[in-house]
Amino acid sequence: MNRRAAIAMSEAEVAAFLDAGRVITVATLGSDGWPHLMPLWYVLRDRECWAWTYAKSQKVRNLERDARCTLQVETGDTYDQLRGVMLKCAAAIHRDPEVVARVGTELAARYGGGGHVTPAQAAKRVALHFVVKDVASFDHRKI
Repeated sequence: MNRRAAIAMSEAEVAAFLDAGRVITVATLGSDGWPHLMPLWYVLRDRECWAWTYAKSQKVRNLERDARCTLQVETGDTYDQLRGVMLKCAAAIHRDPEVVARVGTELAARYGGGGHVTPAQAAKRVALHFVVKDVASFDHRKI
């Protein structure tokens, strides 16, 4: 077995890692061709990440132009503890206030704010559904 395969996470390990993660870094492509990286809080639905953000944000403008994006969750302070998951995705942008509010409510529950987000509160936001096309992972603790 090669080294890359030896440190890859199983599907179950990837799912558990993403479930435990707190922040996902989203890379989109700017109009100038340069990567644009931004952190987002997220929730998992059927092993895919969902987030919300302001509809006029740069990341949304980038995704409207090109839905391709790369997401990463990583952790570890020393080389032997590094772990991460990279997801190549196509982003689906949802503007329906009911859909956006549901994502907002899930985020509030996950990150400790609690409460219910209404469609009126979600009016300036969009929900982002990151449809996974490919997964790469690493867990240096396996070395």
